[in-house]
Amino acid sequence: MEALVHDEIIKELKLQWETLWRERIDDKVRAEGIANQDYSRLFVEKGTVIFATRDFKPLNFRKILERNEVVGVDRFVPPNPHVGGWGKFIRTEIVSQKRNRRIRQTRQYLDGQKQKQHLKNGGYGWLHKSYGILK
Repeated sequence: MEALVHDEIIKELKLQWETLWRERIDDKVRAEGIANQDYSRLFVEKGTVIFATRDFKPLNFRKILERNEVVGVDRFVPPNPHVGGWGKFIRTEIVSQKRNRRIRQTRQYLDGQKQKQHLKNGGYGWLHKSYGILK
């Protein structure tokens, strides 16, 4: 029975969170987003700045769940990508492995195909004038 109540609370919080961001008032002069209603479960009052460009601490859904005493917040909110999670795992582990494998394969292919070319002007390159040392 508690699990059903727990799920209902989380659904209500997610619904209010989505409505908060969808129905906000955008102040283009001050570059702010302002809440247009009271959201009691999210602890946001009407007129509260929800995002701004300077000196602002953004709202955090994880902290809102913790203030509502929801147990097991990690199940409902994914971790920050900088801390860890699937996105960081893919960037650090899987993508780097693919890149290293591709580099190794191209090196092996080029090593088998490489032949030295005849050097122009005895190895000095495409120099057309002679300067003291080069003749």
